Amino acid sequence: MWAGPSATAQIPVASAWQQPGYYRLKIGSVNVTALSDGTVPQPLHELLTNTTPAEVDRLLKRAHMSYPVEASVNAYLLEVGNRLVLVDTGTGDLLGPTLGHLPATLQAAGYRAEQITDILITHIHTDHTGGLMAGSQRVFPNATVHVSQAELDFWLSEASLKAAAAENKKYFLEARSKVSPYVAAGKVQPFTGNVELLPGIRTIASPGHTPGHTFYALESQGQKLVFWGDMMHVAAVQFPKPGVTIVYDVNAKAAAATRARAYAEAAKEGYWVAVDHISFPGIGHVRATGNAYDWVPMNYSTYFTGQ
Repeated sequence: MWAGPSATAQIPVASAWQQPGYYRLKIGSVNVTALSDGTVPQPLHELLTNTTPAEVDRLLKRAHMSYPVEASVNAYLLEVGNRLVLVDTGTGDLLGPTLGHLPATLQAAGYRAEQITDILITHIHTDHTGGLMAGSQRVFPNATVHVSQAELDFWLSEASLKAAAAENKKYFLEARSKVSPYVAAGKVQPFTGNVELLPGIRTIASPGHTPGHTFYALESQGQKLVFWGDMMHVAAVQFPKPGVTIVYDVNAKAAAATRARAYAEAAKEGYWVAVDHISFPGIGHVRATGNAYDWVPMNYSTYFTGQ
């Protein structure tokens, strides 16, 4: 979950220069396209927890970054056999003018929303599900939405809405407005735990950030790419300090534990990871450095084979 631009963290809405919003690669025989929904500056002093503003500033300076940091919002499209599978859907109309570009990016990459057959939701925070709806219309009318049953139980529950703090109730109402129309249309297929969801795609339960947060692992011809969703948010801070959490974590302790396991496994096994809020396209490797980690972004390739 990200906040929209604040009064102290504005960036231009329009510019004479427009950045490309998609990047293609191959994982085995599977075509993968990273899609940008946009970027938005974030007041990390207010958002990051289990740290201090001074430590955040030190780590940002170490990474040659200045405050506030623009966060990417990424989604990913997979061509799996005759299926077009979208991992998360961006923000839609919820978080301001610098976001919500996924439909245009998808079109620029050569696809139409009605071609999408499956949508894999890492979790129901609305910077990942906001793009499901445009007003009262389903953006992806032919897609089946795959999401953890634990996410549905939490975000669409009347009990959870009533129990939520006043400032958080809007997230539950937004979740209903974006996901419930697909439920009503019979287009939501929930799952529980770790299952093979589609050929070459399996789910990995990764609770903490939200109760049903889920990774998706894509494997093809000996290559592997794991979609991490919101397992982490700020590379410059959370790779050197994996224990740093964020106010949007429903269970910060569990989120930190999930992150520690994910970092260690990705560094040991050397597979690709894709992260929704790391600088676009958000794909790379994790390298262990003592008790911390480094992010190694994929090498740019015009032939989709960057290493």
